[in-house]
Amino acid sequence: MPVPLSVLDLAPLVSGGDLPDALRRTLDLARSAEQFGYHRYWVAEHHFTPGVASSQPALLLGQIAAVTDHIRLGSGAVQTGFQTGLSIVEQFGLLDALHPGRFDLGLGRSGQARAQKADEAPQEERVVDGLLIPKPFSWAPIFASRRTALASSFLTQPGARPLGLNEVLDQIFALLAGPIVDDEGNEVTATPGAGADLEVWLLGSSGGESARTAGARGLPFAANYHVAPAKVLEAAEAYRESFVPSATRSRPHLMVSADVMVAEDDETARQLAGPFALWVRSIRTGLGAVPFPSIEEAAAFDWTDRDRALVADRVATQFVGSPQTVAGKLRTLQRVTGADELLITTIAHDHTDRVRSYELLAKEWPA
Repeated sequence: MPVPLSVLDLAPLVSGGDLPDALRRTLDLARSAEQFGYHRYWVAEHHFTPGVASSQPALLLGQIAAVTDHIRLGSGAVQTGFQTGLSIVEQFGLLDALHPGRFDLGLGRSGQARAQKADEAPQEERVVDGLLIPKPFSWAPIFASRRTALASSFLTQPGARPLGLNEVLDQIFALLAGPIVDDEGNEVTATPGAGADLEVWLLGSSGGESARTAGARGLPFAANYHVAPAKVLEAAEAYRESFVPSATRSRPHLMVSADVMVAEDDETARQLAGPFALWVRSIRTGLGAVPFPSIEEAAAFDWTDRDRALVADRVATQFVGSPQTVAGKLRTLQRVTGADELLITTIAHDHTDRVRSYELLAKEWPA
């Protein structure tokens, strides 16, 4: 059975563009992805990132649903630490009421630095059956920065205690099942929300709590090769080892993401992918993703050895080339991880190149 391809979109701004332009590009790409035969179209949630317009997935998904007909739509992922279970259920319940049966509620934990355990040996770069597994990147300095502290002060109410992952999942499933009745017979119902036909997913970048919780609850799980390539096998293994069949899933269902750039030939694809490293550098230096640079801006940048080391894992794990080249790399990713679906994320300075990349890949990938 062919492995479906889906799209992850950040609604990226580009150098010289603006916010309305980025959002119009997302609507056009969603229409094109549906036409090309992609299975799902997910949008991310990022805050205080000058080059990313996707900060409110539910709002953006409503606009996308209005210009598409049948492609599944979802969040990749709602950051549960910044909202209540009720607000999440009401938002996606409203979407389902207007466009029934089309939505995936992808959930993720809010970003938190994770210190390496004292007894955990540093992971070295390796190749597993043709798939590069690089050294892990540490986010700890970025999470500890003053900029992150400033951003965090706006993301939660003063004194608020964000719910743990299992707590918020309990709330979400109870609200979706609704009504909720207490011991004295008092009743509340999420309207909209109760009875919504949503497929709930968890997303994760390691073999930690998200992967294990997805398995234990019998939920589908999305693992990030594009954000955390060093931990993708760990995430997949933890998910499968923890899996317990549920009312909706009798077996594990894993989707794995990948950064991709496709063009008619390898050399053209490499040129189009040129700005990717500079864009990743902006993220890894704690600035937040900047508007995606042009090929000329990227070529003019004066790289240091430290800069190159900072982005090496992401550049080395971006799949770049002709349709045949990239399809071969994606088949390796699917084989090694055992993915049931692949989630493709592509950014290019020129919107035509970005749409063309998805089109070429879809034509090459078996339907």
